[in-house]
Amino acid sequence: MPSFDAVHWIRELTSMYDSRSRDRRRLIEEQEALAERLKQQRLHDKDALSKQVTAQLHLGVPLIEEIPIAEVPHEEPEEVKLKVQVDEEEELFPELTEEMEGEVRRVFLPGNPDEVLSEAFRLTITRKDIHTLNHLNWLNDEVINFYMNLLVARSGRRGLPTVHAFNTFFFPKVKSDGYQAVKRWTKKVDIFAVDILLVPVHLGVHWCLAVVDFRRKSISYYDSMGGSNDEACRILLRYLKQESVDKKAKEFETSGWVLGSKGSREIPQQMNGSDCGMFTCKYADYISQDRAIHFGQKHMPYFRQRMAWEILHQRLL
Repeated sequence: MPSFDAVHWIRELTSMYDSRSRDRRRLIEEQEALAERLKQQRLHDKDALSKQVTAQLHLGVPLIEEIPIAEVPHEEPEEVKLKVQVDEEEELFPELTEEMEGEVRRVFLPGNPDEVLSEAFRLTITRKDIHTLNHLNWLNDEVINFYMNLLVARSGRRGLPTVHAFNTFFFPKVKSDGYQAVKRWTKKVDIFAVDILLVPVHLGVHWCLAVVDFRRKSISYYDSMGGSNDEACRILLRYLKQESVDKKAKEFETSGWVLGSKGSREIPQQMNGSDCGMFTCKYADYISQDRAIHFGQKHMPYFRQRMAWEILHQRLL
């Protein structure tokens, strides 16, 4: 081939790949801009209410969320208020000791993925499962189901509400196959005898949480990406009606029940594409204690380490 033809061919080829490269860069820039706009939109309302704590602390001591204190006729001294707030934070975010952090770091190291690290509730957690809690990995069914069982085991103690949690396979089953497919799942449990039902909801690549509160006659949906899923609430109400007829031989009284999805301003929202499982678990943790949900994206690295330790030791801090 003559040299000028070769040069021409190389130029054409280079031009084609340069064009593809530009298109790819433009797409990346558009996605980054979209992500930034979404982030700013989510942060807008929160920033308007309070300043974000920006100091980076040791992971074992999570950042403290500032909680506004309502005005009272007789103001307490500032040091008393601060002590109350710190005490509350220490209870909600117990410090991880160096020994605890070291233990978690060791199980996050590469190793036999099938090595069993924890067994309870007829569930087995392997090194591969624990690794879903490391960095920005997506949580899997095993970790979420194990953690939900820890919440159930804690329930009813020290005045806490009683809780039952369905596993992560319940909702897709009842949604796709109906009540008959899950009627035997409660053979040994009376769901109407508890205060709260926790129902993890998996939307393919996104974890959410549905909560049935029998005390408040409510079914609420919690989505850390601000999504609405009233259909999930209706499916669960229909399930309750069918379960009552099947197990209690009586109609379920639905008058006064309220169904709905929590808005993005009502509950903390994730700021990345990786922590939906963590938000789902922590929503369940706070709700099962009747606590107001006061945490955010900044707490997720701490929560990941803490959950890994809790699963390894089969107890909640």
